[in-house]
Amino acid sequence: MNRLETLLENKRKNLLAVYFTAGFPKKDSTVEVIDALCAAGADIIEIGIPFSDPMADGVVIQHSSNVALQNGMNLRLLLEQVAEGRRRNPDTPFVAMGYLNPIMQMGAESFFENAKEAGIDGVIIPDLPFDIYMKEYKEISERYDIPVIMLITPETSEERIRLIDRYCRGFIYMVSTASTTGARDRFSDDAIDYFKRIDSLGLRHPRLIGFGISNASTYNDACRYSSGAIIGSQFIKLLESEPSPLTAAEVLKTSIGAGAL
Repeated sequence: MNRLETLLENKRKNLLAVYFTAGFPKKDSTVEVIDALCAAGADIIEIGIPFSDPMADGVVIQHSSNVALQNGMNLRLLLEQVAEGRRRNPDTPFVAMGYLNPIMQMGAESFFENAKEAGIDGVIIPDLPFDIYMKEYKEISERYDIPVIMLITPETSEERIRLIDRYCRGFIYMVSTASTTGARDRFSDDAIDYFKRIDSLGLRHPRLIGFGISNASTYNDACRYSSGAIIGSQFIKLLESEPSPLTAAEVLKTSIGAGAL
């Protein structure tokens, strides 16, 4: 098992993954943000690969992606910076999140090989169809020991969910809503019903809930019905408003509950 799977095996509840976009707010911010999140005690760090058309992301993450691209961030530089972050932080799992286009431009084989060398422990590709994963990516991901983490939504069929649970590794990314990413004050009743429905399926893989986690209420609801939560937009806002990544990480820690990180 790699770092991610070792964590998931040993800690099944109250996990917190924090997303940020590499190259935001500055081109050379990546290592400093990784250091800050590790110091604050994040369980998993999700590193966003900036892309010009991040279709699943709301305005906050879209903005961070645009700024990162304007700063000159690209996939090769991201992996170089992640490698430095890994040297400084050997234990925390890193998950890269990015769309297919930049990965295809590098080449799937080259991407996974370089990601492995940089210390990446998992990959999230929101626009990778499950059948293409099975045909073209599963064997490569297993060869480099980097799980491809698949997303499910309230509209995903039980049949597809069980296929993901059977054939994928790592955790299942539960998208809380059919809309794009973005912080919310509370989850709707429909979202809670969805969490309960998936929780009742008895899946073998842990699940983390993302999209809309912004405060103690939403974090606690996510943890109640899954293994933990993924926070993105809220942390991106803090990175832009707070004086340093470390301050942003500490403010996030306070906002979701002092014991969460």
